[in-house]
Amino acid sequence: MVDRAEAVVKENPFLEFRIDYLDKPLLALPKLKQFLADHSQAIAIATCRRESNGGRFKGTVASEVEVLEKAAGAGFHLVDIELQSAETLKKPGVEKLASHGAGLLISYHDFEATHDLDAIFERILPFDPTFVKIVPTAKTLSDNITLMRFLESSADRADVIGICMGDYGLISRVLGVRAGSLFTFASATVGEETGPGQIAARTLVETYRIDQVDRATKVYGVAGNPIKHSLSPIMMNTAFRRETVNAVYLALQTSKLSDLMHLVKEVPLQGLSVTMPLKQEIVKHMERTDSLSVKIGAINTVSRMPDGKLYGFNTDVAGIVGPLEKRLPLRGAKVLVMGAGGSGRAAVFALRDKGAEVFLLNRTAPTAAKLAKESGAKIMKREAMAKTTFDVIINATPVGQAGQKVQSLLEPDEMNASYVFDFVYNPVETPLIRMARQKSIGIITGVEMFVQQGARQFEIWTGKPAPEEEMLRVVIHALRQQAEAETAGKDASTEGDEAKAARKAKVRG
Repeated sequence: MVDRAEAVVKENPFLEFRIDYLDKPLLALPKLKQFLADHSQAIAIATCRRESNGGRFKGTVASEVEVLEKAAGAGFHLVDIELQSAETLKKPGVEKLASHGAGLLISYHDFEATHDLDAIFERILPFDPTFVKIVPTAKTLSDNITLMRFLESSADRADVIGICMGDYGLISRVLGVRAGSLFTFASATVGEETGPGQIAARTLVETYRIDQVDRATKVYGVAGNPIKHSLSPIMMNTAFRRETVNAVYLALQTSKLSDLMHLVKEVPLQGLSVTMPLKQEIVKHMERTDSLSVKIGAINTVSRMPDGKLYGFNTDVAGIVGPLEKRLPLRGAKVLVMGAGGSGRAAVFALRDKGAEVFLLNRTAPTAAKLAKESGAKIMKREAMAKTTFDVIINATPVGQAGQKVQSLLEPDEMNASYVFDFVYNPVETPLIRMARQKSIGIITGVEMFVQQGARQFEIWTGKPAPEEEMLRVVIHALRQQAEAETAGKDASTEGDEAKAARKAKVRG
């Protein structure tokens, strides 16, 4: 714990020590006291949360208080005690804890949902703490709005900290400070999170630029499910920083359009990148869409125009056509598109618009038949694949995407083409791309499409030329880092298995 603190204190001197994570917190306090004496610039919170309230401390309330009192004596500036413990102690006991010289932070964590935040606030106020911390769990994007409205309404009555836990809670971790939260929480490093949905401090600062977010900051985001592995936030926030645009771009995980549109209205959001499964459903909420998007029946870009109305675009088209036209003429080209969802529809209509002969292979036959009829494409039967040659084979499905079970769309004898274009960009080396390399077929990775379509989105939103080279650089760098981390994790797992085997052998010996 001290080593971690030493590593980050120069970058960020405001630190929380989760001493409930230690087996014997009282025995650790002398070392923590020495650290604080050596780093006078540090402002430190001591937290000793009990198991019953989501922490790891197994002692009683009295034992918890003893640890916090001694932490105050060791030089901690703030001690964090949860509301349930404070209510057990009652006001005289809480006042006694506060008399040991550290500021008092009374916290409440709801690991299940976002309930009545005002009621929790009213329970905490009578204890007169230095800070009030209320942390619910977001089960929807709208729960972030509930929290931020609470922060705005309570700021004149107390110094409040508020964030939402969970995958849906990222919005509050970035925008909560501008809504009135005095500060926010982050992990010291990636992989050492102490709360669901928590992200690393460096990510908050470098990707989301939390220190620059203010009331004038425009908010954008990528919406869909899943988006945990999306690199859109790092790509777009890099572009905003490079072009000095006061904007932030967030990951908005949801499958419910009504939830998303509530957020769009209330924040309000200035623009959206839309992914599965919302590309088609969201079209009806647009004031206007371009003519090709109307044909496609799906959009991947939403922009709030100066009149406040929402306009829809499909920049997937640029991301598809651009990389292909660099390599071959599309008029008369024979192209197989696998998938008939939002991206598949964009590919089919864009290619037909360019005069290509398009064949469609899709798991759900009625969906494929409908798209073929609308676009003039032809249905491809799986049994004919091995005997058919194409100029391009396109994967417009999520098969091969990071986080999914590894599988292949085609058998080697079915992949007969000059080029294979996989829309999946994470990982770069998908099973389909790997198979194409093995067969010496030309490849177009999803990274190229991803950056192209993102660049067009940036230009629609800002009116500025997109810094495409920088966007490409950060995406490739991030993908390499992920691949290295996965390899390291697999190596560690293998070493662990070997060590277990060695121990078993030793026991048997």
